[in-house]
Formats: sequence, structure tokens, C-alpha cells
Amino acid sequence: MSQNRDPFAQVARESFDTPGRAGGLWDVFRWHYLLRLLVRTGVTTRYRNSVLGWTWSYVRPAAQFLVFWVVLGLFLSLQHGIPNYAVYLFSGIVIINLFSEAFKNATTSIVGNAPLVRKVYLPRQLFAVSSVIVAFVHFLPQVGLLLAVCLFLGWIVHISVLSILAILAGALLVVLFALGLGLFFGAVNVRFRDAENIVELLLLLATWASPVLYTWTMVRDALAQIGGPSWILEIYLLNPITQAVELFHYAFWRPVTDTALELPPDLALNTVWAFVISIVVLLAGQAVFRRLEGRFAQDL
Repeated sequence: MSQNRDPFAQVARESFDTPGRAGGLWDVFRWHYLLRLLVRTGVTTRYRNSVLGWTWSYVRPAAQFLVFWVVLGLFLSLQHGIPNYAVYLFSGIVIINLFSEAFKNATTSIVGNAPLVRKVYLPRQLFAVSSVIVAFVHFLPQVGLLLAVCLFLGWIVHISVLSILAILAGALLVVLFALGLGLFFGAVNVRFRDAENIVELLLLLATWASPVLYTWTMVRDALAQIGGPSWILEIYLLNPITQAVELFHYAFWRPVTDTALELPPDLALNTVWAFVISIVVLLAGQAVFRRLEGRFAQDL
């Protein structure tokens, strides 16, 4: 007579996960194989059935650059006050595009994957993280185009270790900040779809609230002219997006410009503070996400 044995009898209870309990962003590393699958799917399906395919990764920023360069550089004559304005403008556009795509895609990642969220258990943070990684992958061709232009202008002769570190720090700063905001608005967007409209407004402001189309000295001079307090400029420079843009200007624009403009004060120290702010935003976004994720399936 065979004796039925419980196959889980010898397994300690603490080895099982409590239902409904998630490990947050730590689960993204535990489920790294699924993260790779989501990233591969996001990268390969973006330009599916498209004639130009990956060429759109070059066409979009090029068109955006031409519009701003013609309107601001030629019509408003900003290029006369900023030497090598084309490189200055494009190096800022590249980093802003990374932030915009990562932030927007992370915000819509849960709603966009509603069938999976409703039917299958998996860490919900995977969708936001994979969206940010996919945005970073599409950011690389734009950096490659910028690098090719700078190499033609003699960038390799003036490159330094600090320039390489500035590129890495600027990209990482934007990724952390966008992921933190994306987790927060992505969780809120499940219940209130107004979050997507708020994000669109924030992205519109991000381009103009950072020194992409103008220089930080213009902000300083405008505040001095109207008698504004100095702390406004300090807050402006502590904005992680502002710091990332200035780091890319330092890495790409300054090495190919003979008469570069004045560096922002305490660029290195403000970069450290910008990282602190980005990490705080990431932790806050993760906290809100974990607080709300238990109702994702019902709200969707």
C-alpha cells in the first residue's frame, strides 16, 4: 500500500513568500530573465512594420534640432551669443529626449500592460524599469550621432577623463530621476488617468526649465535684473535635469569650443546633490508604487 507524502512537508515555512508581498525594486534583479525579455520585446517591436525602422531614432532628434536651431539660432540670433550653438543645442536635446521618453514610457507602462497585470503575477516594477532601459537603448544612437559630429570638430584632441565621467554621470542622473518619477506617476495613473496629462505638461516645461535652448547665465542675469533672490538660481541649478544638461555641455560642447562660457558654480558639488535628490525621488516613487500596486488589478 503506497503512502502519500506531502512534497512540501520538508520545506520551511519561511521559504515561501507571503501572498501579496513584493520585494519592490529588488524583485527586478531576482526576475532579471523576465526583465531581459521585456526589454528585448520593447526594443524589437517599437519600429515593427516601419519602413525606416531604427532610422527614426536619428530622424526625430534631427528634426527637433533643426526646428530649434532655425527658430532660436537664426530667427532669434541666439547663436551669436553662444559659440558653436549647434553642438550646444544638440547635446542638450539628446539628454532631454532621454528623460522625456523614459519618464513618459514609465508612466504608461502599467496601463499599457494591463492584460499581464490582471492575469499574471510578476513584479510590477519590471514594466517601469524595462521602459526606462528601452528609452536608454534608443538614446544611444542619438549620442552616437552627437559624438560623430564632435569627433569631426576635433573632440578627441581635447577629451579628458572628466568628460567621460560627465557623460556617464549625466545619463545615470537622468535614468534615476526619470525612473523615480515614472514609478510615482505610473502608480497614480492606474487610478487617475489625469496623470498622463500632468506628465505631458511637465515634459513641456522640462525643455524650457533647463539650459537646453539658452545658457544658465541668462537665468542668472535675468534674476539680477529683476532683483530676484539668489536661492532661486541655486534651486534651478540643483534640478537634476539642469545638472545632466550641463554635464553633457561640459563633456561634448566645451571640448570643441574655443571661447566656452562660464561654468556653473560648484558643478561637481551640485552634481552630487542632484544624485541625492534623484535617489530620494526614486525611493519616494517606489514607496508610493508599493503602496498602490495591491489595487492595480482591480483598478485596471
